[in-house]
Amino acid sequence: MTSTAQPGERDLIAHVLLPVANEDDALATAQALEPYAPKRVTALHVVEKGGGAPDKTPVEQSEKLAAESYAAVRTVFPDADDHTAYARDVVGAIFDAVDEVDASAIAYRSRGGNRLMQFLSGDLSIKLVTKSHVPVIALPREGSTE
Repeated sequence: MTSTAQPGERDLIAHVLLPVANEDDALATAQALEPYAPKRVTALHVVEKGGGAPDKTPVEQSEKLAAESYAAVRTVFPDADDHTAYARDVVGAIFDAVDEVDASAIAYRSRGGNRLMQFLSGDLSIKLVTKSHVPVIALPREGSTE
């Protein structure tokens, strides 16, 4: 894929932030991004904090999950950077990470689920694509019919 960016414009896939949830998701998401040949990739894992309540998982377990996710991304993008965020608001943490790593776009793969699951989770995808201050690339899901 070749860039069509003009001088002064930012190349959409110059530096892609790749939010990942776990090892399987990280590998599938990296593989979905691979055909687009981004110049630079930073994998992001957000450790969800409880905000006054107990955390969903112990920090050590979350950090192990993040390390496994980063290793999976590096099987596709060996030079990928990693960034771990600790936050209650996952989407807000993604937006903060964009600025912290100076990403040109966010690429993500919908994690699916039925409409009830999307409603109960607050539909993070909707928030991601409607509130982002950088382009958001929705990667195709293998075998998706929706």
